[in-house]
Amino acid sequence: MKHLLKSATVAASIVLFGGTAVAEEITMNAVSLAPRQADIAKGFAMFVDEINAKFDGEFQINWRGGPEVMPPFGQAEAVRNGAMDMTVTSPSYYSGLVPTSTTMNLSFLRYDEIRPTGYYERMTELHAEQDLVFLGEVPATDLAFHMFLNKPVETLSDMEGLRIRTFPTLLPMLEALGAEPLVLPMGEIYTAMERGAIDGFMRGAVGWAEQFEGVVTHVVYPGVYRAGFPVLVNKAAWGELPEDLQQRIVTFVRDDLSSRIDEIWAADVAAGVEEMAAAGFTVVELSDEDAQKLRETAIDAAWAVIAEEAGAEVAAELRAMLVP
Repeated sequence: MKHLLKSATVAASIVLFGGTAVAEEITMNAVSLAPRQADIAKGFAMFVDEINAKFDGEFQINWRGGPEVMPPFGQAEAVRNGAMDMTVTSPSYYSGLVPTSTTMNLSFLRYDEIRPTGYYERMTELHAEQDLVFLGEVPATDLAFHMFLNKPVETLSDMEGLRIRTFPTLLPMLEALGAEPLVLPMGEIYTAMERGAIDGFMRGAVGWAEQFEGVVTHVVYPGVYRAGFPVLVNKAAWGELPEDLQQRIVTFVRDDLSSRIDEIWAADVAAGVEEMAAAGFTVVELSDEDAQKLRETAIDAAWAVIAEEAGAEVAAELRAMLVP
């Protein structure tokens, strides 16, 4: 398979120096769902930097950029067909390829709680069925998804009929709440809010509040789910790495790096709360009853769709790992 955006160096080539065989450093090109400067790209920046330092001389990631390089909703397919070697993407952006991908969000557990369950090994198998290598997760458990609105609400029933921008993972929950969800790229949210095309959107509360001052008035608590961004690799490109190197990379990501990435978000979330206050967002705290109902609806509605799309047996297996 020809990797069009790959380094000119042939990944598995061998050169001879004084009779000793030395494997050349292997480079893979990567693209991300968000631009480099976006706050949610922070975890992948750490991912790339640490892998490049850890495996210097053996393996490197060339992060080419985000949506300006390749549309986010097509990145997983581009990796699968060899147009790109690697992507960090949203679980919901490729659920048409791997129906269980969105399960990565459908939990309230931290990375270190999920890791011992075998979930990531099972996801490796499910991705392999679609000729995708699931390298691991760039987790961000603290980045729960909140509803941001241009009008006040007090209860869950007030959300009925609201036009809410979302992404596919959140569709079942919003539909169950009686809202009218619309799937739009992140870059179109502000314009849609400004023009009144939507009443609100769902997103993690980090790093962007100032940009929405004047079009967002309220934010609903609590949030739902957890954020996690899968790292996918082209099967042929991955196969060019020696098996020992493959295993060392996977072990480093899953047993060391991802856990540490998950811990970097707490301070950012706290700063995000301050940014929302400075931007004039009014916090709507749902009652205990509504908060519990929101979280139960979020879990049950989404997992019912997983059962329909991936089969009840697989859904039950994965849910047991993610929802105690």
